[in-house]
Amino acid sequence: MKIFRKIFIKMFTCFLFSCFILLASSILSGCQSTERQRIVRIGHNQSTSHPIHIALTAFKDYINETVGDRYVVEVYPSELLGSQTDMVQLTQTGAIDYCVASNAILETFSKNYEIFNLPYLFASADAYHHVMDDSDITGPIFRSTQKAGFTAVTWLDAGTRNFYTVNRPITSPADLKGLKIRVQQSPTNIEMMRLLGGSATPMGFGDVYTALQSNIIDGAENNEMALTDNGHGDVCKYYSYDMHQMVPDILIGNNVFIEEMTEEDRAVFEAGYQLVNRVEREEWEKAVENAREKAATKQNVQFLYPDQTPFVEACAPLHQSVLQKNPAIQPIYDAIQEYNTHYPAVIE
Repeated sequence: MKIFRKIFIKMFTCFLFSCFILLASSILSGCQSTERQRIVRIGHNQSTSHPIHIALTAFKDYINETVGDRYVVEVYPSELLGSQTDMVQLTQTGAIDYCVASNAILETFSKNYEIFNLPYLFASADAYHHVMDDSDITGPIFRSTQKAGFTAVTWLDAGTRNFYTVNRPITSPADLKGLKIRVQQSPTNIEMMRLLGGSATPMGFGDVYTALQSNIIDGAENNEMALTDNGHGDVCKYYSYDMHQMVPDILIGNNVFIEEMTEEDRAVFEAGYQLVNRVEREEWEKAVENAREKAATKQNVQFLYPDQTPFVEACAPLHQSVLQKNPAIQPIYDAIQEYNTHYPAVIE
């Protein structure tokens, strides 16, 4: 029995050793594969159903299918890699390769981005889209953060920001008088509300629904999806297309990663950036259309189309003060005005 026990122990030991060797080989093989394939990490703060995530997933599939022997793209939604500010810093240092950043965050790295925060900068969505597609206008802005370690590779549509209120429809600036309106936490937006006659109430977006419901504020400003995805249309029954802001989101990339690519690979990635832009804009149109239909039929929200002229005139002093403080953006501003002439607001 002792002999059989020794034989069994020896055989079992050999079996375990063999398993260890096989496991080690598998791990080594995996490591070698990883060395051949550069993992490309992209972060954003939206859900997996958002147009941004759908577009970045298309980018991931395109890169993995085209140059999958050299790159493996991974997309991290819903702030899995941290807040937008965190992700910008990670992209800046090269800890991750790309992220989607808000214009407000990028403004802290380059004052050129300040221009997109101006209210009533664009006369229409068509003017906005043509400006953003004009590389002569956006190119210098996108490259202005290179010294910070990252560059914008494409823009993403975030729609138009409009006023929506609980009890009073907004058809002119006079209708905003005495109303407490939630705005983003920026000096530009606070000054905008002052010029329009309303009372700016900056607060975090997550607090808006409760504030509307409890009458702490009388309204807010955002795109149509805030009505449906965030339930604001359950409380606010008037949505006015004054189109005071059209602020893009921006996909930024780490400079070192981009510059170290071969020309061939860079061309593939640049085609991927164009794909992101195209898919996101297509998905955004669908999302807005769905939100409008749901808000109108299920939440009984009324959509209004006021004359934009008195709003624009009221905010003109803000344009002049920003341009005086930052004269470098004057040529960009002038070029945008030309597009506004060709693509004026459409009154429905």
